[in-house]
Amino acid sequence: MRDLIGKLRLVEISGNDALTGFTAPKILWVKNNEPEIYAQIAQILLLKDFVRYKLTGEFATDKAGGAGTQLFNVRDRDWSAELLNAFEITPVWLPKTFEGTAVTGHLSAKAAAQTGLPKGLPVFCGGGDQAANAVGTGAVVDGLATLSLGTSGVIFASSDKPVIEPDGKLHAFCHAVPEKWHLMGVMLSAAGSLRWYHDTLASDQSYDALTASAEPITAGSDGLFFLPYLTGERSPHPDPLARGAFIGLTVRHQQAHLTRAVLEGVAFVLRDSFELMKNAGLTKIKEIRVSGGGTKSSLWRQILADVLQAELVTINTTEGAAFGAAILAAVGTGTYESVPDACEAMIRETGRTYPQNIRAYEQPYQIYKHLYPTLKGTFTSIGET
Repeated sequence: MRDLIGKLRLVEISGNDALTGFTAPKILWVKNNEPEIYAQIAQILLLKDFVRYKLTGEFATDKAGGAGTQLFNVRDRDWSAELLNAFEITPVWLPKTFEGTAVTGHLSAKAAAQTGLPKGLPVFCGGGDQAANAVGTGAVVDGLATLSLGTSGVIFASSDKPVIEPDGKLHAFCHAVPEKWHLMGVMLSAAGSLRWYHDTLASDQSYDALTASAEPITAGSDGLFFLPYLTGERSPHPDPLARGAFIGLTVRHQQAHLTRAVLEGVAFVLRDSFELMKNAGLTKIKEIRVSGGGTKSSLWRQILADVLQAELVTINTTEGAAFGAAILAAVGTGTYESVPDACEAMIRETGRTYPQNIRAYEQPYQIYKHLYPTLKGTFTSIGET
């Protein structure tokens, strides 16, 4: 893809560098490796949009999902003729795109019989998982960001205008909210790192006991670092060959140090993306709303607040994406005038974690930032063996 159109132009149009997880590279892979399948293409849909088709008989996708294919002009909020031409992807294969609050069809008689729902029920456009999660947590206006700490980790900031990280180290997409955009950083092994650590090295302990033992350990884990690249990495280092590592081990380190180093390593990676967001122009983020299983840990929340140097807010919903989809439908029905109005009415703050130990993490973070560049060549050699 970079050869066909150039990395800079690709990022300028789509908001993103080429990554294997996007739809466009997958289409081109099928073209190059399974030409007999490629020759049968009639329509290209995201999985949720195939479900939409089965419900309504209509081909459609949302602006956020379309942007996530890497075939969008993110500023124009629609398919890019230049990218489609460069990649030789036929435009009629792609569905029409709609804002998240739009009706994209009605439940067919067949789908009504299969689901038990009433025939003719309107089906709203909705949004991709992270965009819908942002709606469900209220990150729909400038100044609010979300942090989702599940198996993967995502930091997401809404914007009133398209903002693109010039090297493509962050994902710039259309939001599910009409005329909104967002920047997003994604790490592949966030709470997944803690799960791996627990299952592999501490399966005899509960997660609560494991994290509680790490609480007395000083910030920085006495010089121990963990790189959470257990399944490669995505932001800000798009490297499938990146590897996980403990660095700095000495005989004075105990299991509690390793545990805290895992929690801090995840926080450092998320700060990488947060710093890139601020450098790209999103400098007015005043709070970060958190969701996901990892944020249930008060210690992890405190580490994140200190490393990110930002207030973390918990809210009254634990199913952000599903709740966000419902909010988009509520606005589409006219129950609320706008998505921000709906979020203000339906989302409530339940707790707040303030930074308490910012200075203690500055030197460890500066050391951490040099670890991946130093080890990148080694990771590549290991991956190629």
